[in-house]
Amino acid sequence: YDAIKPDLVVLGKALSGGVYPVSAVLGNDNIMTLIKPGEHGSTYGGNPVACSVAIAALQVLEDEKLAERSYRLGKKLRDALRDMNSPVILDIRGRGLLIGITMQSYNGRTATDFCKKLMENGVLAKPTHGDKVRFAPPLVLSEEELDHG
Repeated sequence: YDAIKPDLVVLGKALSGGVYPVSAVLGNDNIMTLIKPGEHGSTYGGNPVACSVAIAALQVLEDEKLAERSYRLGKKLRDALRDMNSPVILDIRGRGLLIGITMQSYNGRTATDFCKKLMENGVLAKPTHGDKVRFAPPLVLSEEELDHG
């Protein structure tokens, strides 16, 4: 997105698919090669179980093309939200399946009320900052599940 290429990326939590505690720092060679083998370590750094879990999770991301699916389904969801043309929705934004909307209250109902109603209908969303709703479905979401929601 936006042709941004960071020098460093810090990953945690989701790197293992939530199966095992794993984190990582990724960076360009000109930065990462400044630290020589043996110069930096941590108590749990290089844990073989954690590394195996992370490798397996990354393999699933690649094999199932989850980044591409997130891009495609995220666009579909944002387009569907826009097509609703709701006067309550003031703004829709997002990257992939991480989508946020800004709402105005309607008949005294807030973003929290909206999220509760969504939950009653089987859709999970998070109210944030009073007037925002965050959608963050799992990357393994199928197109059929998106259409159903």
